[in-house]
Amino acid sequence: MPSTNFKNHVLVTLILAFLFCPLVLRAQGPKTIKLNEPNKERGLPVMAALAVRASATEWSTRDLSSQDLSDLLWAANGINRPDSGKKTAPSAMNAQDVDIYVFIKDGVYLYEAKSHSLVEVVAGDQRSLFFQPRRPRPATAGQPGQQPPTPPAGAPRPQEQVTMAPVVLLLVSDISRFRAGNDDQKKEWAALDTGIVSQNISLFCAGIGLNTRPRSGMDRDKIRELLKLKETQLPLLNHPVSYKKQ
Repeated sequence: MPSTNFKNHVLVTLILAFLFCPLVLRAQGPKTIKLNEPNKERGLPVMAALAVRASATEWSTRDLSSQDLSDLLWAANGINRPDSGKKTAPSAMNAQDVDIYVFIKDGVYLYEAKSHSLVEVVAGDQRSLFFQPRRPRPATAGQPGQQPPTPPAGAPRPQEQVTMAPVVLLLVSDISRFRAGNDDQKKEWAALDTGIVSQNISLFCAGIGLNTRPRSGMDRDKIRELLKLKETQLPLLNHPVSYKKQ
């Protein structure tokens, strides 16, 4: 039979393990998702992709496959020359100032190009920051000689049902990574670099048949607060991405 002291020792050990278990879990760091190796053999030729590139206005709600998400992020701003660490998108002075935040149903992740992985930043679905309900356009709006009906005083205004794309890529430039220039110059370079990443996204989506469009509309104040962005981190563009709506 175990002694009373031994039993007490075991009990104390179990209690301490229970109390400190959450601390151990937190010390493991944020959730990380290792992405598939990118498939560099897929898609339309460049000229064919340019011929079909278009900005989408409707979104399918079907989740992107693991391979499609992996290839999308690598095409957008992944490392294509491992020896030098240079990327698919050029940047001023090779500052690599553009970060991609990936908004999906279960949270917001930062794309880490070096490890080709996603690192969790915020848990939970935050995509509504990019999809705000709108009032429906009246049937008579825009017809000559007709005025849209005025709702009764105090009546709630109807809103359209919003369909959210399964993935939203937020492009954020950190101008502190530029080694020279004043703030105005850095902001100009940031806009140019972000535009190049945006075009990579558009061409990839056109080449494999995904829907996307570059958008500047977003709730920047809430995004800054949510992601705890620094003053030098500028959220400039976002790209909803989905399969073609059936």
